[in-house]
Amino acid sequence: MSTVKIFSGSATRYLAEKIAVSYGKPLGDSEIQIFSDGEMAPYFAESVRGCDVFLIQSTFGPSDNLMELLLMVDAAKRASAKYVTIVVPYFGYARQDRKDRPRVAIAAKLMANLLSAAGADRIMTCDLHADQIQGFFDIPVDHLDGTAIFVPYLRSLKLENLIFASPDVGGVKRTRSFAKFFGADLVVCDKYRERANEVASMRLIGDVKGKDVVMVDDLIDTGGTMCKAASLLMENGASSVRAVVTHPVLSGKAYDNIDNSVLEELVVSDSIPLRQESKRIRVLTLSDLFARAINNVHTHGSISSLFIQK
Repeated sequence: MSTVKIFSGSATRYLAEKIAVSYGKPLGDSEIQIFSDGEMAPYFAESVRGCDVFLIQSTFGPSDNLMELLLMVDAAKRASAKYVTIVVPYFGYARQDRKDRPRVAIAAKLMANLLSAAGADRIMTCDLHADQIQGFFDIPVDHLDGTAIFVPYLRSLKLENLIFASPDVGGVKRTRSFAKFFGADLVVCDKYRERANEVASMRLIGDVKGKDVVMVDDLIDTGGTMCKAASLLMENGASSVRAVVTHPVLSGKAYDNIDNSVLEELVVSDSIPLRQESKRIRVLTLSDLFARAINNVHTHGSISSLFIQK
């Protein structure tokens, strides 16, 4: 069987190091040269000929993170790697997955095309904004489920009057998955936007009086929707409100919004590094999940076995 070699891009090294430790071998030796005009030249300082290469890099902003990953894929293929899998814990541009108005790009499809054209043989990611993005790729996609790290944590809290809430109608399917695990009910915060990142109005569908509410979403950006939904839930009689979100994008005034909100805590993964500390944010690592997935891909094992069965 071919040798596994795990490498990291510069943006996700903090997570790649933990994945490598969990997998049981050190990160491969790679470097990146930055020229004075900003161009990048990543290269592998060890042979990858005939190896199963796993390249770890989330594609959050700036766009240099994506460019670095594309160059690493190309370098690995030109160095005769046997199989190149890109491990993208957070898949950027996933929110642009359709034409929601005339004359706009479908950026998620373009991202898929770029990664395939660079030479990637497989992609491994977690909690895509929309499941159908998997169909944008013409290579195998291992779509990991963040419930594997969040469900055990929520169980440890032993909340007695648990109920789950979706901060918008689009997240009902994801929220229902959590509700099924716990045999709990769900409610929906129906929102209306006049423009991106700005909620004009919101109303609650369901009853949360006396309940410990857990809101579920795939990502949190400015935090406006989540914090407004938390306030709405408390106004309707909830005992407590916390949120479980896989990808902490947290742009703009997100940290201030969260610190000044009624949220008991915001539980996130480490798919994206936090820009600053917050007493309300708890980070759970995806490292063990990705390490097991890498092992199963290499040994041709099952990926679905890593999911918490519903």
